[in-house]
Amino acid sequence: MASYQTPESKKQEFRKYLEKSGVIDAFTKVLVGLYEEPERPQNAVDYIKRYMGAPAGVDVEALKAECEQLRKEKMDLENTIKELNSRLES
Repeated sequence: MASYQTPESKKQEFRKYLEKSGVIDAFTKVLVGLYEEPERPQNAVDYIKRYMGAPAGVDVEALKAECEQLRKEKMDLENTIKELNSRLES
């Protein structure tokens, strides 16, 4: 029999998870840092990303496309190696 959790107990469980993993502390620190800025940044989200360590100016979609292209090249090279090895064995 599956145990049923109320929405409130799910929230509590999730909150405990966030507390244990340090997420709440990290968010608190970044929000305090934002509050203490002498001049408010134009884009608060970018400020938070920078504060949390996200690289600025990175095109994620371009990186994903490059990664996919490199995976295809890798597969082609592995197939070429298999083909050449089978020729050597023959």
